[in-house]
Amino acid sequence: MKKLFVFLFALAISTSAFSQKKDVVDIAIGSSDHTTLVAAVKAADLVTVLKGEGPFTVFAPTNAAFDKLPAGTVESLLKPENKAQLAKILTYHVVSGNLDASAVVAAVKKGMGKVELTTVSGDKLVVSMDKGKVMLTDESGNTAYVTTTDLKGSNGVIHVIDGVVLPK
Repeated sequence: MKKLFVFLFALAISTSAFSQKKDVVDIAIGSSDHTTLVAAVKAADLVTVLKGEGPFTVFAPTNAAFDKLPAGTVESLLKPENKAQLAKILTYHVVSGNLDASAVVAAVKKGMGKVELTTVSGDKLVVSMDKGKVMLTDESGNTAYVTTTDLKGSNGVIHVIDGVVLPK
């Protein structure tokens, strides 16, 4: 029994250490709910950037979020000739720094109900609370909600969102 406990304890430590070595890209790659996002990051040649030192806070749309876009939008954005537009949209979902859920909520409270973040694309994204949920509002007034928080990687944190936010 003691040997089993020692083995399980060692396994837990090694698994924990391994999971912290994954960066934000590796975490997304490991998620079956983010295959569209991963394909887009690859098509926009952003893998190397997002595997960089960071830290990054990524608001990661699910496959279902991309499915909400008008028919043909994703397919069009994945074409090589639309690489710059795709990169701008994807970097609109990334903020410099390591903003875990508590930091996001604290910033919203400090901002009297909302905070404006500057994304890596250079555009603004407004974060607020709506019925206890963190809500993102893009520059056109479209919203997305954070559904899962604090997927921590070696170079930042991912918060899963239920919509795609778009810069103007």
